[in-house]
Amino acid sequence: MNEFTPGDRSHRTGSGAAPDRERMHHLMMAALDGEIGPEEREEFDRALDRDTALRKEWERMTRVKEVTAEMTLREPPAEVWDDYWEDIYRRNERKVAWILVSIGASLLLGYGIFEFVREIVGDSTLPVIVKGGLLFAALGGAILVVSVIRERLFLHRRDPYREVQR
Repeated sequence: MNEFTPGDRSHRTGSGAAPDRERMHHLMMAALDGEIGPEEREEFDRALDRDTALRKEWERMTRVKEVTAEMTLREPPAEVWDDYWEDIYRRNERKVAWILVSIGASLLLGYGIFEFVREIVGDSTLPVIVKGGLLFAALGGAILVVSVIRERLFLHRRDPYREVQR
């Protein structure tokens, strides 16, 4: 088996060792990109003359480069562009709406907590321990609700398995 595969460091032919293969692969990539100097080109040409597997790999790589250089992308139809811009508009509109809803909910929640705290602090019949417990429970509950809602929205948008049918 005298087949050259890129990245194969264990392959040896004749007196050449794996580092020589790695060097030839590096020179091959430089030659394909047009970034090889004249001395390196001579070294690479000599290696191509010596090693048929390397030459076959070079021929395959040059064919791939030729084919990909000739490829062109087709322009999508106008309907696709229309749908694209409508989708962008819709997504941006919804982002702004969610931001406004979040701000509004936060303000209402904050006002509710403020009124709750004012009522508890103003009630002289409640013991201090009950006031403290109610305040901490209300604050913890508010933080928990906001945290869960934020996490659910964040995960829903970035869930890679959202499209998977079970």
